Amino acid sequence: DGIVSIAGLVLGVAGATSSPEVIITAGIAGIVAGAISMAAGEYVSVSSSRDTEHALLQKERDELKNFPDAELLELIIIYEKKGLSRQTATKVAKELTEKDAFAAHVDAELGIDPNNLTNPWHAAIASACAFLAGAMIPLVAIILPPENIRIPVAFGSVILALGATGVISAKVGGASPMRATIRVVLGGALAMIVTYTIGRIFHVPGV
Repeated sequence: DGIVSIAGLVLGVAGATSSPEVIITAGIAGIVAGAISMAAGEYVSVSSSRDTEHALLQKERDELKNFPDAELLELIIIYEKKGLSRQTATKVAKELTEKDAFAAHVDAELGIDPNNLTNPWHAAIASACAFLAGAMIPLVAIILPPENIRIPVAFGSVILALGATGVISAKVGGASPMRATIRVVLGGALAMIVTYTIGRIFHVPGV
């Protein structure tokens, strides 16, 4: 997000004006706005998810307190569906219930670790930092080179950065590096071409 959105912004502005001050100002404003937006969006999203998880955990506590036999039967059925025989599922469910009924149920039914819920502040900070790191690539690439090669250097730098992130993300996710890289690079290239073209159309002479 940081690479593509800021690359599109600065190339669009560079298409409209050759003023480095205007380009830098637009880039910095876009970076600040984008980082805050990403952080706020991530905070709200994770907070909503965390609230839902807390509600589900409390619901499970209430059900274990008020309907322990029904909850034990539910746990047995879950393990049966996973392939255990009725006898083995009953034995496993009873042993886990005796050890920690709440932990057994939230793991089997909800897939939630109550001791490892995502912190919305951590998610927001990580999102903002990731955006900032990516956004610095097109900003630096557009302001450092001489004016006559500013656009191709920025375009090439962004393409290389997108290619690298495509390969890394594909390897982390176990997907095809080629397909992921092509998808990311084409999307970023299209965004830059479109915004630069718009900038050229609305070119501001003398700015």
